[in-house]
Amino acid sequence: MNKKSNGIVKQDVNVAIIGGGLVGSLTSLFLAKLNYNVNIYEYREDIRKVEQAKGRSINLALSVRGFKALEEVGLKDVLLKHGIPMKGRMLHDLNGQTTFVPYDSVTNQCIYSIGRKFLNEVLLTAGEKYTNIKRNFKQKLISANLKDGSLKFRNCENNEEYTKQADLVIGCDGAYSQVRRNMLNSPGFNFSQTYIEHGYIELCIPAENNEFAIPANYLHVWPRGKFMMIALPNQDKSWTVTLFMPFHKFESIKNEKNLLEFFNQYFPDAIPLIGEERLIKDFFNAIPQHLVSIKCYPYNVSSKALLLGDAAHAMVPFYGQGMNAGFEDCTILYEILCRTNKDLEGAITEFSETRWENAHAICDLAMYNYVEMRDLVTKRSFLLRKKLDTILYQIFPQTWIPLYNSVSFTSMQYKKCIENRKWQDTVLRRTFFILVSGITAVCFAYFAFLKFL
Repeated sequence: MNKKSNGIVKQDVNVAIIGGGLVGSLTSLFLAKLNYNVNIYEYREDIRKVEQAKGRSINLALSVRGFKALEEVGLKDVLLKHGIPMKGRMLHDLNGQTTFVPYDSVTNQCIYSIGRKFLNEVLLTAGEKYTNIKRNFKQKLISANLKDGSLKFRNCENNEEYTKQADLVIGCDGAYSQVRRNMLNSPGFNFSQTYIEHGYIELCIPAENNEFAIPANYLHVWPRGKFMMIALPNQDKSWTVTLFMPFHKFESIKNEKNLLEFFNQYFPDAIPLIGEERLIKDFFNAIPQHLVSIKCYPYNVSSKALLLGDAAHAMVPFYGQGMNAGFEDCTILYEILCRTNKDLEGAITEFSETRWENAHAICDLAMYNYVEMRDLVTKRSFLLRKKLDTILYQIFPQTWIPLYNSVSFTSMQYKKCIENRKWQDTVLRRTFFILVSGITAVCFAYFAFLKFL
């Protein structure tokens, strides 16, 4: 089978996408535009038919990289209209006082809060207009031969096993990817995972008289040094509240008295917002979930298999880039296929070689941003640097782009964002050194002059 023909993909190319979540369903739309025959295999049931999807429900923060991918498949306006803009962080101190820290006070860009389930539903429904996309729910991948593209599944409804053949297998099956697991024994495949000592549970601030109980259009943050709580707005005027802290801290809260004492000490203004009864119920009904950062390389171990999204680069959620990075994967792969006359092997190899460093970079940034959100945002030095970055960005908008802005509001390569920040740090250090040296020299000259007189 020839997989290229003057840049036009032939219709007899069969792609199996393992995982029908956000990245898997978006990938299917991109490939369907190129006339691939696409089969999505999803272990869970169709989330459009259930009230609440199983799995993580942390709200998503859509930013430029995600919107760029959605625009390519004609869904940007739909999601932009549904999303709730967040202009910056609203920090809550121990006394309930708040401080607003904007994301971008120069161009007033913002990120958008959107529900994971709603976004997944939109992506799956958008695929129904393509006759070359087939969705297969409740199908569990049991094993795979990624050298020849043969896949073995179990139908979770009748427990029957069957095999399928694909020209390309794309693993979009999340942080605990079965496709990636099949790559682990491949020579040259590197893999690492890091669990942080902090977990999370979700709580809820309900709507108050059908309105938001706290000011909308902000990411609310309760930074407490070693842990934190955040709240993102929902369309129904409620707030998804996520408490992040070390597991030993969760374990120390054994009863209602412990819980209320803890919240009265660290989050007193949140108690009336959540409500004591709801707080107690939601907290003790929840099981703290783990947070993992995963890196691997390469993303392909043969000409027939590729990893995208969390399967390739799962990250902790503190930069709001997990989904955006996954969506950017789709954009990059699509652009490679559109730009070149390469066959599938060349395309996925180029993707892997050009993407992994950037994916590793955003994984590292996500880890760093947890420290920033829970602790550094309260430091005077951080706020001073933020103001300085804003001033310089306003004066030199094409040259001095702050780190957060470059990550969230541009498509600059993630590794370039870090390099840009390091350059800025160097400039500031040298400028400070020159200023201090100059002031010191002037002072010495002045006192020498006085002594001479």
